[in-house]
Amino acid sequence: MRAVWTLIGAAVLTAAMGATLGASAAQAEPTEITVRVLGKDSKFIGSSLGGMRVVLRDAQTGEVLASGFTSGGTGNTELLMHQDRGRRAVLSDDSAAKFSATLDLDMPTLIEAEAFGPAGQPQSAARASATQWVIPGHPLTGGDGWVLEVPGFIVDVLAPPAHVKLSPEVESVEVKANVMMMCGCPITPGGLWDADAYEVKAIVKHDGKVVDTVALDYAGEASQFATTLPIKAPGTYELTVYAFDPANGNTGLDRTTFIATEG
Repeated sequence: MRAVWTLIGAAVLTAAMGATLGASAAQAEPTEITVRVLGKDSKFIGSSLGGMRVVLRDAQTGEVLASGFTSGGTGNTELLMHQDRGRRAVLSDDSAAKFSATLDLDMPTLIEAEAFGPAGQPQSAARASATQWVIPGHPLTGGDGWVLEVPGFIVDVLAPPAHVKLSPEVESVEVKANVMMMCGCPITPGGLWDADAYEVKAIVKHDGKVVDTVALDYAGEASQFATTLPIKAPGTYELTVYAFDPANGNTGLDRTTFIATEG
């Protein structure tokens, strides 16, 4: 008889737990979150650069609630770059890249949003994150949604190619880099992103020791910077090409190596 009552009690307990869980699940409300990622002093980062990987987590437990990539365009230049935008100015329109997810929340949750990328330019990738309380049924989509800002420049060394071996007769090598804003926007002299306002240089290492720092000049095409580096001795060279904006500290870089062989 005791066994029968034990089975009945277990069944009642199981049913009660199921009802409680069901009620909890029923109370969960779909809550949409839109995340956009803005390059520092530039525009939104989207599909043209592979997007930014966005992860939404429960900040208190670490549970990943949603993830994906921003997609779409860089947005409206006039909205983003005009000088008199106010504290409530909306920076995005339908063309601005975003990542959207709908979370089922049953309680106010401290959400962490993390963005890393651009995925298409891993040598220049940067990470940004922030936390915010989100209330069930209260979407975080108004205005621009949740905006994360990522600092940096996209710097891509085009020459010399990595690990190239130069013959003993070679007395100099071209150093060339493509430098863009994090949104992929071009840099030109006198342009909205002014090539004359940025410092683009290469730190030169020879056999592990810094031997020089040389400036790269605008090379006549949008975002292209170049110089000629004399080869003074055989050995292994490492170049760190960086772009720096003295107005706000924005910085990005890329590296390459080459070998000058002996005669």
